[in-house]
Amino acid sequence: MMVRRQLPQPAELAELLRFRRPQLDARRRRLDAALTIHDLRTVARRRTPRAAFDYTDGAAEEEISLLRARRAFQQIEFHPGILRDVSDVDTTQTIFGGPSSMPFGIAPTGFTRLMQTEGELAGASAAGAAGIPFTLSTLGTSTIESVAAANPAGRNWFQLYMMRERDISYDLVERAARAGFDTLMFTVDTPVAGARLRDKRNGFSIPPQLTASTVLDALPRPWWWIDLLTTPKLEFASLTSTGGTVGQLLDSAMDPTVSPADLGAIRDMWPGHLVVKGVQTLADATMLVDHGVDGIVLSNHGGRQLDRAPVPFRLLPTVAREVGAHTEIAVDTGIMHGADIVASIALGADFTLIGRAYLYGLMAGGRAGVDRAIEILSDEIRRTMKLLGARNLGELESRHVSVLAATGDAAAASGAAAR
Repeated sequence: MMVRRQLPQPAELAELLRFRRPQLDARRRRLDAALTIHDLRTVARRRTPRAAFDYTDGAAEEEISLLRARRAFQQIEFHPGILRDVSDVDTTQTIFGGPSSMPFGIAPTGFTRLMQTEGELAGASAAGAAGIPFTLSTLGTSTIESVAAANPAGRNWFQLYMMRERDISYDLVERAARAGFDTLMFTVDTPVAGARLRDKRNGFSIPPQLTASTVLDALPRPWWWIDLLTTPKLEFASLTSTGGTVGQLLDSAMDPTVSPADLGAIRDMWPGHLVVKGVQTLADATMLVDHGVDGIVLSNHGGRQLDRAPVPFRLLPTVAREVGAHTEIAVDTGIMHGADIVASIALGADFTLIGRAYLYGLMAGGRAGVDRAIEILSDEIRRTMKLLGARNLGELESRHVSVLAATGDAAAASGAAAR
């Protein structure tokens, strides 16, 4: 039977020819076009000089730990339930004594204004607007007090490196408490700095120096250097009064003598929740519970310290089963999608932290880019929960997730390193 043809009707053509109003704001246009965190990474790479981008994007040595972490999330298999009313889902979580609108917060990242000049203030204000926690690093480029001012009604956490000169760390703890930060992350996975080979190959230095190669790399991205050279000096903002060069302060933050006695000293000083970040074995998780910490973060520092370290997501089910009833557990490293967060909650995590995902947004568009990263992950979480048939985070269980066997990680990592 032949389809009867006719001339198009003007009214029908009018419906087809409804054009969207053009977006004249270039930043808004590129952020609206980014549908995933990987899209934001692509924009960030295009807009940021190579050395600064690689400082964020890279990891230690052959970058096997980071590759394995992302591969582990890719090997998730979900098992959805059906015939559930999921017209509305509740994504709120109580973590470390307070609320979060989503089961993720912003992880501590050092030297953040290197990536984009708004730095931690963009992250803190975006987190506050979204109702999620923000964590400031000891090696942050905005002060404790300025972050508190940028996020006055939100939850601010402080990540602590135990400095060789202990009084420096003690002063930071006291300042964070006075500024109203409610959680302290005592970081334990940095006795020495990891070997970040991308930085060495790029001739990268902190602070960045103008060389022939950096000038050539900057030519297509003049806005980055204009921002760097016309805004306040790039430095470890909370440590400026302690003296020493940036390099000396960075070296001082890596102390191989940190011990349980230091953890006890901080516990005695800190009035809020004390969380230990950088836990990579069940034995250490159990030991910390015995020390009475309020929470742990399963983390291999985003793969930036010990390459071939355990993948936190793979360690999670065992730790959650053994100590989850006695402490709160957060997990980081490799999270690039809301489904990664949903799977982590299902396998026993109480919370997750995002680092690179937030920084890709920052590099792509400053504060608006961080907003977009949070929006993307939040939408993915809600959609994944609805498709799984889970109406709230408490309904996410291990029955919803299988993790398929990993194959070929080492070979793939070698290929990635070669590229």
